[in-house]
Amino acid sequence: MKDNSRDLMLADNGDEELSNHSGNPDFASVLEKRMSRRDIMRGSLAAAVAGVFAASGAGTALARPGFLPPQAKGRPPFGLKGELGFTPVPVSIADTTVVPAGYSAKPFLPWGTPICGHYPAYLEGGLNSGADQECQIGMNHDGIHYFPMGRGDKASRHGLICMNHEYIDQPKLHPNGPTVVNGVRVVEDEVRKEIAAHGVSVVEVREVAHGNWEVVKGQYNRRITAGTPMEIRGPVRGSDLVKTQYSPKGTMTRGTINNCAHGYTPWGTYLTCEENWAGYFTNKTGRPREHSRYGVRTGSTRYGWDSVSHIDEYARFDASALGNSAVEDYRNEPNGQGWIVEIDPFDPASTPIKRTSMGRFAHEGVVFAPAKAGQPLAFYSGDDAQNEYIYKFVTEGRYQPGRTSGDILDKGTLYVAVFHDDGSGEWRALDLRDPRFRAAAASAGVEFKDQADVLVNTRLAADVIGATKMDRPEWGAVHPQTNEVYFALTNNSSRGGASNPVDAANPRANSAFGHIIRWRERGNRPWALQFNWDIFLLAGPADDSRKLDGEPLDDTNIVASPDGLWFDHQGVLWIQTDMGGSQQRAEQGRFGNNQMLAANPYTGEMRRFFVGPLGQETTGVITTPDSRTMFVNIQHPGESGEVYPQVASHWPDGGNARARSATVIITKDDGGVVGN
Repeated sequence: MKDNSRDLMLADNGDEELSNHSGNPDFASVLEKRMSRRDIMRGSLAAAVAGVFAASGAGTALARPGFLPPQAKGRPPFGLKGELGFTPVPVSIADTTVVPAGYSAKPFLPWGTPICGHYPAYLEGGLNSGADQECQIGMNHDGIHYFPMGRGDKASRHGLICMNHEYIDQPKLHPNGPTVVNGVRVVEDEVRKEIAAHGVSVVEVREVAHGNWEVVKGQYNRRITAGTPMEIRGPVRGSDLVKTQYSPKGTMTRGTINNCAHGYTPWGTYLTCEENWAGYFTNKTGRPREHSRYGVRTGSTRYGWDSVSHIDEYARFDASALGNSAVEDYRNEPNGQGWIVEIDPFDPASTPIKRTSMGRFAHEGVVFAPAKAGQPLAFYSGDDAQNEYIYKFVTEGRYQPGRTSGDILDKGTLYVAVFHDDGSGEWRALDLRDPRFRAAAASAGVEFKDQADVLVNTRLAADVIGATKMDRPEWGAVHPQTNEVYFALTNNSSRGGASNPVDAANPRANSAFGHIIRWRERGNRPWALQFNWDIFLLAGPADDSRKLDGEPLDDTNIVASPDGLWFDHQGVLWIQTDMGGSQQRAEQGRFGNNQMLAANPYTGEMRRFFVGPLGQETTGVITTPDSRTMFVNIQHPGESGEVYPQVASHWPDGGNARARSATVIITKDDGGVVGN
């Protein structure tokens, strides 16, 4: 095998090339203006937050540092009673999972688990065929959701799991890695297998004993892959920008790629989010703005699928202009990626739908504010790349329980966030109907043909309106009782330059450890156009970190590169980490393996709850409705271990087996609520 250490390092975090070269202000400069370096450090958060929110007019509802209003009888505004109810675990560099005393963790649904079709068994050593993989759990688990089946107690014992499979580890997927001759993939079935290992798994599961679950060979089990037909809906449907040889009318496309985090809807469907998809394509004849602003390559693609050019399904990854018009080639194929895709897990015959009103970018995930009858719905999503933006989509229609369907997502307004240095913020519309947007585009000398053009070029539209560059926006979470929105900003190594220099006294300039931001919409209305924000967490070592109470992190909660976020039914905020391969190797002695912590958003208390095996990312978490079973995803254990032995893994099978992504089932030994 060729020396692919650099490719492996890039694959650690799935980054595509930096493509935001606009002059918009970055979040670091906004934060620097708002708080001095002394404010950023220990002891000053309470005063800073209280001052900002009092000045903005939002402080009247505050009883303590932070957002949450005072509650009757002094109770926290959610199910937590005092401190988090478990003993924190230490950092770990063991090739296993670590949970608190009184808890158990078991692997479940590893890559290769048979779930449909002919139910092919997983074969160690990468020996399964492409046809097998189309019937098995995919690779590199990410976002996960549990849809209960039945009512009452049964709902927490029987349900559907939907989970994303972000990308692949080629060295592990095949017996000897991919077969490439002179830059061409010469084994067609290897490409078929790689495409099948991407996408989404839908699998029916049930509990057979406390902490033990099994796959049900039911009618709902399904694989949705990078080759599955998808319908295009919303303003982009029929646009010239999505017409291809496969769909001359611009109504269909194929596949969902690089599925990272996820969401779900109040009407019971699954939302999968297409993240760093650009590297799967090449355009060797010149990149239009809808390619260049997203990082579509001009040379070799990530996996070389385009080199199998005699098969149409694979040739489509070459987006070069090879024909006389767009319907004679695949120059528009990349424009079919970068969307939020709606999947009905309870209708296995349904066609997944790309909801284009919600924007095209590197969607990390999507979360919605609690739905209320008669009100619009608001969905939040981050663009997971350095110096990109945070977006909100507000539906035109109003939610009606039992009547609203996914069609409500086809009409609405997409906004992008602007963070001001006084702790306020605003949402600016990316909509040709909005006079401010039209004026901004004209001033910038940028022309959009129609709203479809705006949405296909969402990043450019956000550039034009002056959005705030963020330190790699990843997962978001909305507090189920209070509507506060939290977003993880994982890190940003590109922060710096003449206008924002990096030195030893200012390590936040390159945001090596990341932070979590949160905001409250004006009037606590999710569709509002103004908000107020603060910093919930500055991650990092003890000498460069801060919790909500102004204290530095300690041995019980030291954390780097926050990524996954989720609020459980009790109001606990679960924080997962994604230290990339290079950071894991450099920081093993300080931060250990990637992990998951629990936080009380009312007090800022944080405790480490879980640590995963070597070389993995801890990503995706959900519980059953009774909160007594937790599912946590482990992605790419041992990634880069072929080159860097210190992160090599054989989890979960042990011995000399190839590492496999898997879901971990976590339960309390006494059958109680997880985390309490």
